[in-house]
Amino acid sequence: MMHLMPEPIRWMSTSEVSDYLGVNTRTLYRLIDEGDLPAYKFGRVIRLQESDVLAFVERARIAPGSLEHLYPMPSRSEA
Repeated sequence: MMHLMPEPIRWMSTSEVSDYLGVNTRTLYRLIDEGDLPAYKFGRVIRLQESDVLAFVERARIAPGSLEHLYPMPSRSEA
């Protein structure tokens, strides 16, 4: 019987993740603190799993047709 080795975890630093997401570290810490993005503390160091970051990005995808409230159609009096 062949045993498959699990994929090794790719750990990312907070600066790597904030650069990847295009947000500042303060925003990243808020996302972590609010439970939106899992993170791990090893001593004084905070690390995130790359797979968790990629899953967060997918969950943040905007569904088509969900932004209509941001560009409402002008009323006839405005047209």
